[in-house]
Amino acid sequence: MRTVLAQTAGLTDACGSEPSLLCELVYDLSDSEVLAKASDWLLRPLKVVLILVIAYFAVRLVRSAVDRMVSKLLADQEAKAAAADAAAPTGGDEAGWGPLAALQRHAARQAERAALQAERGRQRAQTLGAVLKSLAAFTIFVLAALMALGEFDINLGPLIASAGIAGIALGFGAQSLVKDFLSGIFMLVEDQFGVGDIVDVGEASGVVEGVSLRTTRIRDVNGTLWHVPNGEIRRVGNKSQEWARAVLDIEVAYDTDIEHAARVIKEVADALWHDALENATVLEEPEIWGVEQFGASAIAIRLAVKVEPAEQFATAREIRRRLKARFDEEGIEIPFPQRTVWVQHVDQPSQQARPDVASDESLLRPAGAPEEAE
Repeated sequence: MRTVLAQTAGLTDACGSEPSLLCELVYDLSDSEVLAKASDWLLRPLKVVLILVIAYFAVRLVRSAVDRMVSKLLADQEAKAAAADAAAPTGGDEAGWGPLAALQRHAARQAERAALQAERGRQRAQTLGAVLKSLAAFTIFVLAALMALGEFDINLGPLIASAGIAGIALGFGAQSLVKDFLSGIFMLVEDQFGVGDIVDVGEASGVVEGVSLRTTRIRDVNGTLWHVPNGEIRRVGNKSQEWARAVLDIEVAYDTDIEHAARVIKEVADALWHDALENATVLEEPEIWGVEQFGASAIAIRLAVKVEPAEQFATAREIRRRLKARFDEEGIEIPFPQRTVWVQHVDQPSQQARPDVASDESLLRPAGAPEEAE
């Protein structure tokens, strides 16, 4: 009995309260605490190496899975681009005029837009893939490092607690940065906007010149470049996706024949639709929505025109230019602010009708004025 207790005590001294299989085996074979401790210390570096090797292959496996996902997304985008190229016109005089040339120009713009969308999707997929691979590698290697430190009997409790406190402090100090980063990821995933789109994000609106995980760069109509943190973007109005609409409230004078004015406006818009200009492509027949409001000096007639994305501004300007010339021909007045003034003439009451008024002319003379000679 004493021999068994001595062997158990020696094993505990050599290999600890929870001995490893190798340490216990060496102690049983050699009955030496020194060899048992040496084998245990030699085993720990092997465990650390094994942990790092497993972490390395885990990172490779995750990266391979992300690459396959990105490749699938890229294949879908390439298929869309190929379909757009196949739909593009291959012959004909695109610089000419007429219905056929207009259709060719429209198809060419559609194909170009589809190619741009496919390229943007390709860049978005590659960016998301790089972010996911970096996050996965960082997480796996951090866990592997903690497991490796645990093999050397390092107490990880204070280390994890310190890291937690540091993380909380960093979170409070850099919460806006984390918010910008997460918002940027969701913007890329949801494809809310991309380079070249015309957007309105609240305080800034204009053409998007660059999108990163932290900020979005927008060039406004005055040429100012706005750097907007992604976390500060509460809502996004994209004016360049799929199609747009030019809505014009055209004012005419109150004495204008509304039916005649609406017919003239419709004819001008239809002429622009059939012309199929390069920068003012109307997709559907323009619509007159009727009288929109009664203003202080005019009646507003609303015209709605569905156009290609980002062409609503040029289309509206061209319609206004043509309407001015056509209104002049038709004699339709473009109103301006007017005001009617009613003037009432009141006769001065006579002295007989007003006995309470003094008849002495001296009361009507200003003080210090010389008296008139009789």
